[in-house]
Amino acid sequence: MSIEVKDLQVAYGDHAVIPCASLNIPKGKVTMFIGKNGCGKSTLLKAIARILPVSKGQVFLEGQPMKQISQKEIAKKIAILPQSPIVPEGISVQKLVSYGRFPYQKPFSGLCQQDYDIITWAMKKTGVYEWKDQKVEALSGGQRQRVWIALALAQKTDILLLDEPTTYLDIAHQLEILELLKQLNKEEKVTIVTVIHELNHAIKFGDHIIGMKEGQILFEGSPKEVIHQENLRHLYDIEATLIQSEKGSYPICIDYTLLKETK
Repeated sequence: MSIEVKDLQVAYGDHAVIPCASLNIPKGKVTMFIGKNGCGKSTLLKAIARILPVSKGQVFLEGQPMKQISQKEIAKKIAILPQSPIVPEGISVQKLVSYGRFPYQKPFSGLCQQDYDIITWAMKKTGVYEWKDQKVEALSGGQRQRVWIALALAQKTDILLLDEPTTYLDIAHQLEILELLKQLNKEEKVTIVTVIHELNHAIKFGDHIIGMKEGQILFEGSPKEVIHQENLRHLYDIEATLIQSEKGSYPICIDYTLLKETK
């Protein structure tokens, strides 16, 4: 499923965090939002998921205005993993993943065999099945993040939104999570949309990059199209040194300095 954002405004009180944003999130791709802290990336992601209300503009899902779609139906189409979600105390891995089936439950009904099959599939797909009876709180940060992704996967949605899924993880676990998301995108055809801070991670794993600054969309496109010195000057106020990857498929930032240091 594709997402189109048209003239979207999101405000906290009288302050417009996102004054007017228009963008396209392509179907079946990995889209990465990049930009400085506080630029509105997470706010825009939450607005797209209808967690935050919008002041103006619209979000379209496959051409249909999302405001015309019920919250339960949206939960069958879009799964969102917030930043640093809170783990309920004492809950097992399997139980937490089962929460992904809530959008499909009828009142006073329990899980059916199909639900259990999907829960098992999601745990195996994310590599957490062997921990299914363990308490989530006892797992490492990287392991817990895999469990949350399994929960989102159990929703069986076409779109997965993630707000900084690699925060507080070491480099190895960051790569583990990003490789898992790329695998889900390729094998399950899930459209992945992620807010991320690490520039080189975004370039390496993203098919589509959206750069934001002060609530505005500065650019969007493939890494080869939009990641260059001029765009990085505007986005981060840095002077970057870039080289091409070994196969020339994407650029790599190997060094950078603040612009004020170059004057």
